[in-house]
Amino acid sequence: MSDILVILITAIVALGVGVYIGRVMLQKVYKQQEEAARQKAKSIIREAEINAESIKKDRMLEAKEKFLKLKSEFEEESNKKKNIIIQNENKVKQREQHVAKQMEQTKRREAELDKEKENLDHQLELLKKRKEEVEQQHHEVVAQLEQIAGLTASEAREQMVEALKSEAQSHASSYVKDIVAQAKLTATKEAKKIVVETIQRTAAEHAIENCVSVFNIESDDIKGKIIGREGRNIRALEAATGVEIIVDDTPEAIIISGFDPVRREIARLSLHRLVADGRIHPARIEEVVTKTRKNIEEEIVEIGERTAIDLGIHGLHPELIKMVGRMRFRSSYGQNLLQHSREVANLCATMAAELGLNVKHAKRAGLLHDIGKVTPDEPELPHAIIGMELAKKYKEHPDICNAIGAHHDEIEMTAMISPLIQACDAISGSRPGARREIMESYIKRLKDLEAAAVSFDGVNQCYAIQAGRELRIMVDADNVTDEKAAQLSFDISQKIEKEMQYPGQIKITVIREMRAISYAK
Repeated sequence: MSDILVILITAIVALGVGVYIGRVMLQKVYKQQEEAARQKAKSIIREAEINAESIKKDRMLEAKEKFLKLKSEFEEESNKKKNIIIQNENKVKQREQHVAKQMEQTKRREAELDKEKENLDHQLELLKKRKEEVEQQHHEVVAQLEQIAGLTASEAREQMVEALKSEAQSHASSYVKDIVAQAKLTATKEAKKIVVETIQRTAAEHAIENCVSVFNIESDDIKGKIIGREGRNIRALEAATGVEIIVDDTPEAIIISGFDPVRREIARLSLHRLVADGRIHPARIEEVVTKTRKNIEEEIVEIGERTAIDLGIHGLHPELIKMVGRMRFRSSYGQNLLQHSREVANLCATMAAELGLNVKHAKRAGLLHDIGKVTPDEPELPHAIIGMELAKKYKEHPDICNAIGAHHDEIEMTAMISPLIQACDAISGSRPGARREIMESYIKRLKDLEAAAVSFDGVNQCYAIQAGRELRIMVDADNVTDEKAAQLSFDISQKIEKEMQYPGQIKITVIREMRAISYAK
């Protein structure tokens, strides 16, 4: 028991000693750590102080460099301004010196002018004295002359003026008469010279349009295809084109007759295409005629443009260009209208150049002077007035409009080129071979025939064929019955008998065709 107690006491003592030793050791370790931390803190503080000092030195160096740079820039700018001020001061000094020199020169000039003024005053006094002496002598001489002549000076002056006036009037009258006579002779001579030179400088062809076109074929076998079964092909072609197709014994030729050159050309080209294609039947004929008519319209525009380019005329309205192209297929007294207008344009340009007038206006008016003859609609007005209205509509120059309207004296001439248009129109139309008088009346009769038929209700198309001996009328099948077609034929024949004069007789043919069309889709 006592041993155990001893052991326990020994253990307790040993444990207390261990605890004490451990505490001592821990305090020593804590002191060492605290010392190490204190040393580390001191080293950190020293490094921070060293870094702060380094940064401070760097910032001071940068600030110093920036200060030196700003100082140098400021000194440089100051030097520049100082130099500018010095230069300006030098300029001001030079200017002051220059002004001072000018002032000195001005003073010297003023002194010289004062001397000249004194000299002039002295001379004026001398002149006044001389003038007084001359006037006194003049009065003395006039008084002596009045005593000798028995007239005062005013009376002598009036007599002299009257004598000179009568003598001047006599000479002037004689001079004016001579000038007027010379002007008349010269004007007549110059006018003839200009007209002759203009005619000689303008070359013109003498070809005359007729009312018949010939279509040549390779063999007579083609004539049967063109005629068709019971003549249906040739009737369809005549109805579509409005011309007469004459198929006779003439070898390798078919005659196309009609007064309208456009219709004849459409028929000729359509025949050419049909023969080349080989398919000739009514439906194909209508299709080809429609395409050909469209091509002719395009050709008309091309002819108008080419004519304007050839004559050097620019800026024409497209509608006027189209009308110029239509002139190619119109005639006036047998003379081709486009050729006639080109001749008039060239003649007018030549005369205007000789007279010093506006050549461009003269040429333009010459080309457009008969434009009223090819208007699509034909109101009851002279073609010159229609042409003038068309020119106004498409913004042509007023001088050109007046020249067009006055070339047959329908209106008063107000432009300088108007007499030229009238004269050149007469020159172009009166040259040998240009026109045939019978052609105009013939074409007018055919147009009157067609107009008489178109005036009736239900008429769609009308064509005068066989030189005006037959009138073929296409009517609307929906509005005109068979009985009404017969009555319409009779009514038209009666109107033609009453209102028109014509040789022989005219056959009136009214054609009524009913078509039913549908499509299989």
